[in-house]
Amino acid sequence: MNLSHGKARARVLAACTALLVLLPARLGWALEPIPQRFDQELAFHLPAHPGAPAGPVQLLDLHDRVLRAFVDGHWLAWANEAWKTEPPLDPPAPDVFRIAGPEGRPVTVGLPWKDARQVVRSGPRQWIVAADAVWEISGRDEPRVVALPPGTRVNHAAADPSSGLWLAASNGLWRRNGAAWDRVAVLDPLGRDWSAANVLAVAIDATGRPWVATRAGVARRDAAGWRCFEGRDGLPWNDFTSAAAGPGETVWFGTHLGVIRWDGRDFHYRQGPRWLPSDDVRQVVVDGVGHAWMATAGGVGHVGWRSMTLAEKAEHYEVEIERFIARTPYGYVAEASLKVPGIRESANPQDSDNDGLWTAMYGAGECMAYGATGGADALRRARKAFEALRFLHVVTQGGKPAPDPGYVARTIRPVEWPDPNVGRIEGDREEQKRDALWKAYEPRWPRSQDGKWFWKGDTSSDELDGHFFFYALYHDLCAKDEAEKGRVRQVVKDLADHLVAHDFALVDVDGKPTRWAVYGPGQMNRNPQWWVERGLNSLSILSYLAVASHVTGDARYWDVAMELVRKHGYAQNLMFPKVHQGPGSGNQSDDEMAFMCFYNLIQYGRDPEVVNQARYSFFQYWATDSPELNPFFHFAHAAMNQGRSITSVWGRFPVSPWDGWLEDSRLTLQGFPLDRLNWSHRNSHRLDLVRLGQVHAKDLYQAERHARGHRVGGKVLPVENRHFGHWNTDPWDLDYGGNGNELSAGTVFLLPYYMGLHHGYIAKPTP
Repeated sequence: MNLSHGKARARVLAACTALLVLLPARLGWALEPIPQRFDQELAFHLPAHPGAPAGPVQLLDLHDRVLRAFVDGHWLAWANEAWKTEPPLDPPAPDVFRIAGPEGRPVTVGLPWKDARQVVRSGPRQWIVAADAVWEISGRDEPRVVALPPGTRVNHAAADPSSGLWLAASNGLWRRNGAAWDRVAVLDPLGRDWSAANVLAVAIDATGRPWVATRAGVARRDAAGWRCFEGRDGLPWNDFTSAAAGPGETVWFGTHLGVIRWDGRDFHYRQGPRWLPSDDVRQVVVDGVGHAWMATAGGVGHVGWRSMTLAEKAEHYEVEIERFIARTPYGYVAEASLKVPGIRESANPQDSDNDGLWTAMYGAGECMAYGATGGADALRRARKAFEALRFLHVVTQGGKPAPDPGYVARTIRPVEWPDPNVGRIEGDREEQKRDALWKAYEPRWPRSQDGKWFWKGDTSSDELDGHFFFYALYHDLCAKDEAEKGRVRQVVKDLADHLVAHDFALVDVDGKPTRWAVYGPGQMNRNPQWWVERGLNSLSILSYLAVASHVTGDARYWDVAMELVRKHGYAQNLMFPKVHQGPGSGNQSDDEMAFMCFYNLIQYGRDPEVVNQARYSFFQYWATDSPELNPFFHFAHAAMNQGRSITSVWGRFPVSPWDGWLEDSRLTLQGFPLDRLNWSHRNSHRLDLVRLGQVHAKDLYQAERHARGHRVGGKVLPVENRHFGHWNTDPWDLDYGGNGNELSAGTVFLLPYYMGLHHGYIAKPTP
């Protein structure tokens, strides 16, 4: 082959590859973008308001748009964001129960008030339900006792539109027919009667269909008969206490461990202090717009919705970050501990081990926000992130000791804080007993040249992944003039030169590589202690060199990358960037690192064959992680591979994401709670889960220590049932700790949201 022709062909292929990379951002590949407007789910606990019941609530009554809670023999009415007592409804004696009857007049029932369980209403009629008695109130007639079927102990009741009363009872399901009672059989497809014994709750939905809840599951009667739902059908739990119908096909179910909503297609489970004052839900009532109110052992809870846009949600998180989380004048973004759990105003942000990474991911989102919208606030935030990350390079230089130029710190903390070196070395030596490559040296936290800061060393590979991910975006989307681009180029050049000069490693103040930032072929290919990291670190260094070549315009960085490819097999290494044992295996920190590096290498790599291999490896990686419902992963992969194919010796194969990725991204972005406090969540008891076995161990060197699994559909739990500060948290975990003493940043929403805007997967907000 003529060498000049070969080079020309390579340039043409590279140009075509670069052009294709730009297409998803501009065309969206004819996908219908995620709309801006949606209904944001919200929850609040009425005990947070003055005068609210903070203890067990016996029952609720929602009538004529007035919510009343019955507590310790007294009715409290909820109005104007506060509770007020209703003395006319107080019982005159412990052996009677008083309630607002027709036309709002007080009605007294000869029932001990402690025995009242439920108020059922249908038109002008209402029933007061106790375990062993039911009282009917109609018009101005005196309340009368309704005779029950023999041996009946009532758990719950409901009324249909014809004012027929239904009882969920210890001896089955009953419907009142005139003065008589008919027992209703609930037969599943196998002919089993789900109502043969204890029926726990009953409701009549807005279409007139009865629903029953038992320990076997829930069932709904349609024209064709009963349709039954068990755990394998998506039912989360079965320890029912109550049921209530909402608008349309919606039905709510209270349980002793959370509340469940059927929306006409799926079940949704809400548990834990983010959603409820107490998990022990005694009763659910639903108002005319579909909002639910729960009587619990810890007060009254409310779950409802508010129409908003994704842009408004993003701004909510942005304000929270700037007000409570951003740390130091440089504005590092991680999370903030709270002096008082649940009170954001008590935020006390501290340094984190990965301030550089988290700030870079936050800043990357701001770059894409500016690229998509041109907003001044986005540009201001992106610039602040650049200065914060740049300072992590500057702060390491000039002091004693100091590493070689280009070295980047993990984080900083003011010298007025306690010295973080005190007692540190003992812990590092203990860690060395577990990890032979762990570093133990002093000082782990040197002082800056001006004496104002401690800066943390032993910087990790994930920090560098974040820095390079951010710098490329900032250079391309935010740097406005040659002077600003020059400042970006200098930072990237210094860091890349440091790595190349030190055998592709980040070398610390002790003259040795940091624990994780090692990329050289001598270690990756010939040291067995690095075989697990071989693929990921090979991917990382190629992506760094691709970014350096792009940002600086210096081809020698890509020439170095190609030397690693041709002489040391780094393109082959990156074909296996993660040692998988199936869904849920491996380390999620590696995942977010890999997705940032694939995004950069495919976009800025200059060799079509390397890019071709990276596309295929990216597709394989994404395919394994696709059940994790991660919109950042979905958008990063789609931006590089949507509508693309790769060529191998076997032919040409598509690497587009499979159907469903955009819908999963929408549900996750919309599902993120506005509340980013670290409330606990319990899920391991659920019936709709499949446990992961030992073959899916989280790490090769770490045995399974806690419950992990996924829903019966094969995907992880929705974000509404989890809490995590960053995308490196294991989404296959079923239980999450926390007590509201930490406020996490909204970066987990902001980065994928802005990436979706930038690449056309989310509709632009209207001015």
